[in-house]
Amino acid sequence: MANNIGITNLQELIANMEPVLNEGVYVFCTVTDIASIPREVTIGEFKEKEGTTLIMSKEHAEEFGLSYEYTAAWITLNIHSSLEAVGLTAAFSSELGKNNISCNVIAGYYHDHIFVDQKDKSKALQVLQAMSKNNS
Repeated sequence: MANNIGITNLQELIANMEPVLNEGVYVFCTVTDIASIPREVTIGEFKEKEGTTLIMSKEHAEEFGLSYEYTAAWITLNIHSSLEAVGLTAAFSSELGKNNISCNVIAGYYHDHIFVDQKDKSKALQVLQAMSKNNS
C-alpha cells in the first residue's frame, strides 16, 4: 500500500513534481443523467447545479454522443502532494499562464492532474520540467 502522507513543502513539491504526459486526447462534457454513462469510461466527474461535468477520452465522448468544445492533454504530477499543501497549484498555474497556457487542475488524493489545450501539451510539459529543474 502506498504511503498516505503527502508532501506539503512547496520547494520539495516543485523540485520533485515529475510531470508526465498521459497518452490520449481528453474532453470535458456535461450530462444531466449520469446514469446513462458507464463510470468506467470517466476519468473524473464533478456535480454542478446545471449538470455533471465528466472528463473522459475524446473517443468515449464520441462513442456516447456527448458534445465537447475543448480537447485537452492530461499531465500528471507524479509527486504525492498533500491536499493541505499550500501554493503548488498557484505556482505551476502562474508559470503556465506566463507562457500563455491555460490549465484546468484536478487534485486527486495522491497527485495533481493538469489538463491543457492539446496544442500546448509539449510546451506545457517543457515549462513544468524547467520549473522543477530550476527549483531543485
